[in-house]
Amino acid sequence: MDTRFLGTAELSEAPSVAVVVDVMRAFTVAAWAFAQGAEKIVLAESLDEALALKAGHPDWVALKDGAPAPGFDTVNSPGLVRSVDLGGRTVVQKTTAGTVGALAVKEASLVLCASFVVAEATARLLRTCEGDRVTFVITGEDGQADEDLACAQYIARRVTEAGTDAAEYLRRAAESRAAADLAQGVRQGVHPDDVALCLEVDRFPFAMVATLEGPLMVLRPCAMHSPTDEAPV
Repeated sequence: MDTRFLGTAELSEAPSVAVVVDVMRAFTVAAWAFAQGAEKIVLAESLDEALALKAGHPDWVALKDGAPAPGFDTVNSPGLVRSVDLGGRTVVQKTTAGTVGALAVKEASLVLCASFVVAEATARLLRTCEGDRVTFVITGEDGQADEDLACAQYIARRVTEAGTDAAEYLRRAAESRAAADLAQGVRQGVHPDDVALCLEVDRFPFAMVATLEGPLMVLRPCAMHSPTDEAPV
């Protein structure tokens, strides 16, 4: 697989296949939202757009980075989102890095949003893209976030080597600045379990595919079954 790893600001044109990585915490939160029953996630361009979407759809659930704020239902924390019943709901998500990266590649033929919790499912979907160049978008810290790069490199390796050990990649993520900031309470809107939840490999059996639906970029889960899965007799 022909791969490249770029920060959001380094994108000069829409790639064919884009994997947008935000480990701490946007796309760990998104995966948890789907696990909690969310039907879809709308990736908002701005806080104002998120609030406008929420105002137009009062039953939608709006979340953002940082401290709680008027108009938003919760914050971008997997530890907090895992306790919210989102059955059948639409979530509006606006974050500092992850949603920005996804929107930057919205014209790509295929956009996947990823983190460690959906690593294998993402790699499995990428195996169906043989021959395509895959661009991994490193969203954190202006493309320098080692937790995102480690996850991207791990997923890329898993595409061709399914038995790749996650330990070294997880070590890098655990030692990243983002992990330290979360653990030390530098960031707001944090649950004590957030770092640990972001470092769970393959917690969920789905990839997350973002597509343009009218003017909105919408993220949905895509179940990826193992090739060894057999239908019950």
